[in-house]
Amino acid sequence: MIPPLTSLMAFEAIARRKSFNLAAAELHLTPSAISHQVARLEKLLGLRLFERSTKGVELTPAGQSYLKRVAGALGAINAATDDLRHGVENSLHIHSSPSFASLWLMPRIGRFAKLHPDISLGLSASPDFSDFEIGQVDLDIRCGVPAWPDLEIEPVLAERIIPMASPDFLALHRIEGPADLVQSPLIQSRGSLLQWPEWFAKYAPELRPERIALRFDRAMMSIEAAVQGLGVVFESDAFAAEHLQSGRLQPVFRTGLVLDLTQHFAVCPARNKSRPEVISFLQWLRDEAAQASQTTR
Repeated sequence: MIPPLTSLMAFEAIARRKSFNLAAAELHLTPSAISHQVARLEKLLGLRLFERSTKGVELTPAGQSYLKRVAGALGAINAATDDLRHGVENSLHIHSSPSFASLWLMPRIGRFAKLHPDISLGLSASPDFSDFEIGQVDLDIRCGVPAWPDLEIEPVLAERIIPMASPDFLALHRIEGPADLVQSPLIQSRGSLLQWPEWFAKYAPELRPERIALRFDRAMMSIEAAVQGLGVVFESDAFAAEHLQSGRLQPVFRTGLVLDLTQHFAVCPARNKSRPEVISFLQWLRDEAAQASQTTR
């Protein structure tokens, strides 16, 4: 028994938007028409899917259970239709956080394209996590603490978060220990899981930076500020690898004083992980991460 597609779309839109009016506008229907579609579906199932109150619309337990199955099916239909409409076969769409995309993924993605010329690859980047139920993304590379239930999660690479600065800056500022660092202009990325206070807490708990001179919402900008000699940045060696290899940046301390961190994860629903294109991309990602780890150590 397959319910009418229009009723399923109405149910999914209301559940996602938590509003009959917003769902009706999205689907170009009147509120009464979308209510009729849901009533039709509830009658067919013999269950209430929504609880309506002055506070809004909430799914019933039955509605929550049904949504988990229906949303994935609608997403798969949407993705298949979009691929076919554009004449795309063997397609793969990757979403990523902006800094990972620009600083780590894009310098390497040409190797994947050459290795898999039969895969039509799409890339997008934003700080927001992908909504897999929409069906537009196959794999999401996320930055954060891996607490995403009902998704397959795989660490991408181990990073070292280290203080770095340009050679010209280090020539002008004698930084021999944490006490000298406190007096230096510090640069920080707002989105980083580790901040300067965590570094001082580990290596110089008696010290505390009085202020952060420059803050940016992207690692790429923080690293570029350090390249320009504006201060000491506390960032990932994986993101700054090109600058470290070229000598535009140097670790401030030759004896280490780094914090190890795994903060990037490849995430997708279980149904996506079995796709050949996703399998190929994840294997390529593992190989690139292993090679990058050897290069930066």
